[in-house]
Amino acid sequence: MSDRRPALGFIFVTVLLDVLGVGLIIPILPKLVEELQGTGVQGASYTFGILVGLYSLMLFLCAPILGSLSDRVGRRPVILLALLGSGLDYFLLAWAPTLAWLFVGRIISGITGANFAAASAYIADISPPEKRAAHFGVLGAAFGLGFIGGPALGGILGEIGIRVPFIAAGVLTIANWLYGLFVLPESLDRDNRRAFSWKRANPVGAIGALRHKPMIRGLSVVYFISSFAHQVYPATWVLYTSFRYGWTPRETGLSLALVGFMAALVQGWLTRVVVPRTGERNAAVFGLCTMVVAMVGYGLASAGWMVYVIIFFGSFSGIATPALQGVVSQEADDDEQGRVQGALSSLQSMAGFAGPPVATGLFGYFIGSSAPLLLPGAAFFFSALLTILAAVLTIRTFHRHRPSRFHEGGRI
Repeated sequence: MSDRRPALGFIFVTVLLDVLGVGLIIPILPKLVEELQGTGVQGASYTFGILVGLYSLMLFLCAPILGSLSDRVGRRPVILLALLGSGLDYFLLAWAPTLAWLFVGRIISGITGANFAAASAYIADISPPEKRAAHFGVLGAAFGLGFIGGPALGGILGEIGIRVPFIAAGVLTIANWLYGLFVLPESLDRDNRRAFSWKRANPVGAIGALRHKPMIRGLSVVYFISSFAHQVYPATWVLYTSFRYGWTPRETGLSLALVGFMAALVQGWLTRVVVPRTGERNAAVFGLCTMVVAMVGYGLASAGWMVYVIIFFGSFSGIATPALQGVVSQEADDDEQGRVQGALSSLQSMAGFAGPPVATGLFGYFIGSSAPLLLPGAAFFFSALLTILAAVLTIRTFHRHRPSRFHEGGRI
């Protein structure tokens, strides 16, 4: 596509509004589970973990399908269809009468949420190799900005009524779909399209495709481990802060808004500055090490104000993902960007399926009476250990396999 800058702006706004809708429901979904289930925070934590995991399971199954489909028919129709389904699903969740309907809604949300693979492939289509890490950072900035307004607004609307944020999310997502229907251009040239194949589109086959190149294989393992560790945030943040600090949905939403602001600042601006100067390897290792310190800090923080300090410096970990994703995208061929991004999304979804039950399980166990000691931050400490492993594997992968197109930067 010749007009790269406007196209990047289109996909930025599309992802921004999509994430804004998701962010609206984060502060109130655990409370809704408690209300429908009729149990306290400990019982609801297990159910909430299953709901989060179910969403990620559907992402795991569907991301390679939508990614490969976007290689065949283009990115635009896949993104628009997923957005329409997501908007309608929010209205279903808004009037869900029982817990079973929440499970149905999360299944649909997972299917439609798999459009991130097509959005990532869109970024790869319009970005030259040397700018892909920076442009993936812009995609991360859209997530960050979405989480500035989304959770804060969700917390405020949740005080009015626990179902109100779902309705607001549905309205925003349908508006997003209408925007894309009239404005979003196609990014994939017809010469770069490839036939759809169920062998490539199924999650096992798609992930298997990541093994063909050593650099992609090594960084895919890192991507999975760091994604697994990161699940401690969506799975336990609301539960942890409400239990340990007595935060209300409003306070939780405001904290997540700060997370989103810092993520937008780091991934939208700092990534563009840091990666060209330090190189992808150094940026990734620095980001992962910062994540370790932040996770340990969250687990040890004894007062709510400390969380805000940790959010500030912990946000610098956000440069790791676009750096890793940029290298993987550079190693992939032009006609398989959707497939590769779909496979990465499947790895992230697999981590999202397995990670939340582990995180909420650790949280629930270590706040219960049967635990050997009261340790609400146990899940954060476990995730810190996983992130250390990811950092070590990143150094090892870059040492053993030099990418085909790679900016070395300084030394680690």
